[in-house]
Amino acid sequence: MKILVTGGLGFIGSNFILQILDKLPEHNIINLDAEIHGSNLQSLSTIEKYDNYQYVKGNITDSTIVNKFVQECDVVINFAAESHVDRSISNAKPFIDSNIVGTFTILESIRKFEKKLLHISTDEVFGSLDIGSANEISRLNPSSPYASSKASAELLVNSYFITYGCNVLISRCTNNFGPRQFPEKLIPKTIIRASMDKKIPIYGNGKNIRDWIFVEDHCNALIKILKEGEIGESYNISTSNEIDNITIVEKILSYMGKSKELIQFVEDRPGHDFRYSLDSSKLRSIDWIEKTSFEEGIMKTVDWYLTNKEWWSNLDPRILADTPWK
Repeated sequence: MKILVTGGLGFIGSNFILQILDKLPEHNIINLDAEIHGSNLQSLSTIEKYDNYQYVKGNITDSTIVNKFVQECDVVINFAAESHVDRSISNAKPFIDSNIVGTFTILESIRKFEKKLLHISTDEVFGSLDIGSANEISRLNPSSPYASSKASAELLVNSYFITYGCNVLISRCTNNFGPRQFPEKLIPKTIIRASMDKKIPIYGNGKNIRDWIFVEDHCNALIKILKEGEIGESYNISTSNEIDNITIVEKILSYMGKSKELIQFVEDRPGHDFRYSLDSSKLRSIDWIEKTSFEEGIMKTVDWYLTNKEWWSNLDPRILADTPWK
């Protein structure tokens, strides 16, 4: 099978490609990535010369290049997205372009060439939850420009199933962590700043809650959905591992042997959702289960960033800013 992966130089996309080529080497991968914010060529440097891997620089809003490679593949997995809430607050337009227009471009192409699409979404489309967990039919209630763009993309994908009968699936996952995550996110930012004995910025009071999943478990779930998911359906991916931000930072500092005095509370970002939570019963009904505990995943993640400094040391230092939405 030939798989077109969009956004394969990003965090989850690169981990997915590495996992596919390791566990299912009979498949061929085309990686289409625009090399914009969050992409890192070093993430896949070890497989550059693999016979079953091809990298193409290109944007998913470009219908010419999308059509060229969609018609060559059997399935498209759309990871490509602008994905950081903080940056969507300061400038929403790139999120509209990539997450909505880009998804539309892919949908038009898979409709034309009758290909399969697995669209990668997020738990943020459901907004903040006081109690309980969102299931696949819960009301979309996004708060940020980022979450709204992802919810819009979901609606488009679903409409192409209902209207045109397109072969589509949607997955939504909770907060990922692990190797190759762009350092603007909480866990890698904490690890990197702590390694330099710099203050760790925590938004507000640090009590915001997220459900965390190790990226390899997410990738395994996507393989399961791709193989066994029902066309036209969506699947939530979660581990029911809800932890607040301050606890996560304290765990990382403890593992690194660093003082909690590095913690510095900073101004909260506008419209900061308090809690996300997904019900993954539907996915578990087709026999998916996570393999990595939070503690094991954190140890693997810390060790990866400390032993791969060349991956992040030359990035723009503004990525590690205290309040990047400003």
